[in-house]
Amino acid sequence: METEANKDIVRAYVEAFNRFDMVALRDLFTADARIYGVLGYGGLDDVEPIWHELHDGMNINLEILEIAAEGQNVVVRYRETGRYSGFFRGLVGHDPTGKSYDVTAMEWFVIENGKITTRWGARDSAAILRQVMHH
Repeated sequence: METEANKDIVRAYVEAFNRFDMVALRDLFTADARIYGVLGYGGLDDVEPIWHELHDGMNINLEILEIAAEGQNVVVRYRETGRYSGFFRGLVGHDPTGKSYDVTAMEWFVIENGKITTRWGARDSAAILRQVMHH
């Protein structure tokens, strides 16, 4: 079924994202894909530097807790974990603390002809900030 194939595409995205494999990621998205996140939206060229910082500075990892698909849409609930160890533009003015965080994140994908055309991401940035800052 198409919905199972679409879930597999999203699972491949999560695996590639966790490895920060931009070659694999680019292959999963259409050339004109739109990616919406906490720090704004854009195409792959716009989000690649942000994703780079999420890995280098925040050590982000996504674990799929639940995944559902209907038609062209796939929605995922994640456990997102990380550690604030380096530069991240979302935390400008806050020095890296080495502290870990653990939050729930959600992403919604639209898939057409086996490629991701749109991805929306929602995560609790305030909870991340609380967890990685010195108390």
